Amino acid sequence: MVLNKDIITEEQIKNDLRYLQLLAQSYPNITAASTEIINLEAILNLPKPTEHYISDPHGESDAFNHVLRNASGYIRRKAKEALGDTLTQSEMRDFCTLIYYPEQKLQLIKANKTEKEMNEFCETALIRIISVLRIIASKFTQSKIRKSLPEHYSYIILELLHGTPDGKKHRYYYKIVDAIIETGQAETFIINISKVIQRLAIDRLHILGDIYDRGNGAHLIMDTLCDFHNFDIVWGNHDIEWFGASAGNLACICNVLRIALRYGNLITLEDGYGINLLPLATFAMDTYADDPCLPFEVVEVKDDSKRPKDAKMNRLMAQMHKAIAIIQFKVEAEIIDRRPEFEMSDRKMLHLINFNKGTIMIDGKSHKLTDCNFPTIDHSDPYKLTPEESNVIRQLQHSFRMSDELKRHIQCLLSHGNMYNITNGNLMFHASVPLNEDGSLKSVVIQHNKYAGIDLMKKIGEIVRSAFHQDGSKEEKQFAIDFLWYLWCGKDSPLYDKDRMTTFERYFIKDKSTHTENKGYYYQYSDDEKAMNRIMNNFGVNGKNRHIINGHVPVRLTKGEKPVKANGKHLVIDGGFSRVYQPKTGIAGYTLVHDSHGLELVQHEPFVSAKEAVSRAKDIKSTMQIVESTNRRIRVKDTDEGKLHQITIDNLKKLIYAYKHGFIKQEHSIS
Repeated sequence: MVLNKDIITEEQIKNDLRYLQLLAQSYPNITAASTEIINLEAILNLPKPTEHYISDPHGESDAFNHVLRNASGYIRRKAKEALGDTLTQSEMRDFCTLIYYPEQKLQLIKANKTEKEMNEFCETALIRIISVLRIIASKFTQSKIRKSLPEHYSYIILELLHGTPDGKKHRYYYKIVDAIIETGQAETFIINISKVIQRLAIDRLHILGDIYDRGNGAHLIMDTLCDFHNFDIVWGNHDIEWFGASAGNLACICNVLRIALRYGNLITLEDGYGINLLPLATFAMDTYADDPCLPFEVVEVKDDSKRPKDAKMNRLMAQMHKAIAIIQFKVEAEIIDRRPEFEMSDRKMLHLINFNKGTIMIDGKSHKLTDCNFPTIDHSDPYKLTPEESNVIRQLQHSFRMSDELKRHIQCLLSHGNMYNITNGNLMFHASVPLNEDGSLKSVVIQHNKYAGIDLMKKIGEIVRSAFHQDGSKEEKQFAIDFLWYLWCGKDSPLYDKDRMTTFERYFIKDKSTHTENKGYYYQYSDDEKAMNRIMNNFGVNGKNRHIINGHVPVRLTKGEKPVKANGKHLVIDGGFSRVYQPKTGIAGYTLVHDSHGLELVQHEPFVSAKEAVSRAKDIKSTMQIVESTNRRIRVKDTDEGKLHQITIDNLKKLIYAYKHGFIKQEHSIS
């Protein structure tokens, strides 16, 4: 529906009559259509709402949720703007913590104050919080603000919002505040207004993949996202791994468990999704009772207070870790044999072992194994599961398939996610777009057809969804479920894009040259503006201020790496939310903020815990870098949403023409 803005002709009306008749059901007369045009024209000239981009949280729920609560420091900046220099630095930290964690902070404050002191505190806090809300709400319509408010308190909050303590209605304003306190509702109002501030501070949230693995709180992050007012996600390789586990892929189940055990993080599995690990634990204790399992010891993570420190528990996890790793190598071989088109036969390693000598032959070179105890491997048929292993993995498969909470979270990721996303000139994907050596788009063969660039991403998205469809043939669904594992570790997977995943070598071979995983050509061209423009052209991303944004590979500031590449066209925003990466990256993650002033990259320091944030007013220390600023403020009319609003305006004008010239009869028409 493209409108010639200069002239509306009868021919246009006749061509679009069926659509206009449908539109008339929502706007039954000239008055209704005109009112909506006025509303939309006003919205087009509002400042662009704030978008947040977060990549690779890897289960670090405390840090992730804190970044959402403080909107990457945006709320603190607005609090300073609203209150000026009236608060000391310490008082400002306490006040902002109240907005971030209102329930917890109020409990802490209440424990140390008399009733009179608490009432005085609440009066001051209410007035301050309303002043912050007033500034943050200034870029939104009354309608959007009203929809963001809790129903029971919306009228009162709106009255406070549109009044001021020192205005003509100051007595009216203070009387409302007094009444809130006298009726014992002050804490409830503080909590609700704080949550409205948090909601409006992030209008839209973009997640660039890898919610899962390593950290203990992936399920908590998913709980937050499933209730979030406006978000989208591009899937990461760790998310896809959990997709596969939920769909019953045995190799993905093993990988999920192996990584969780490697980092000693079982809370998401057991508490989050109710996965029964008892069969694996029992099997591992019996099978590896006298095995030190040294290569499988729990990885020590700095400042990880949630990981169990009990020596017996760590010993058990090492045994379970080895047990599931051996099962993984066997079940992966089944997929490799079933899908020769995946070209991953080099990942079958068990048959290369010389069990008598305790060595393995790789690429013509013999390597000594660091662990030679393989009680479940049949030397003549190394990839055959023992009856006990088969029983364990089938019980685990049943547990993953039956987890209602995991199903809910996977469905949320499917409905809000895709392989890529394009919003306001920003192309988002998790890791890469496969490229050839010359930087051109690489064609990847999937089921005898070739796909590259956007076509590859679309095809993969279709396959991922088909793994969870009830319709389709059994063969199609089995391929999709197998393909989920390939996306986790396959060389041409846009979610991985390395020539191999050297899991076996890292456990069993000391020679680090065997651990090498060569990245695809995308990473060689990540700082090449022409290559990045070529990709954006293929995806149909236009405009002067266009960018590629991805995560996946942590930016190591300690080695001089930079997140802004290709003359500002390429932004890599995985900075190490995961504690595992922080010693290597030197920081604790990035967020990218796209507001009406441009693009800002926010670099975060490590976050201790939500408890520390509340009790000691410990905010995340963040450093802001302007990536791109504009000479004029970006308005809604400059965004994708604005373009849709403009189309609606144009079509409403055509509807009015149709009403006026009798093509469509209006209801309750007013001349």
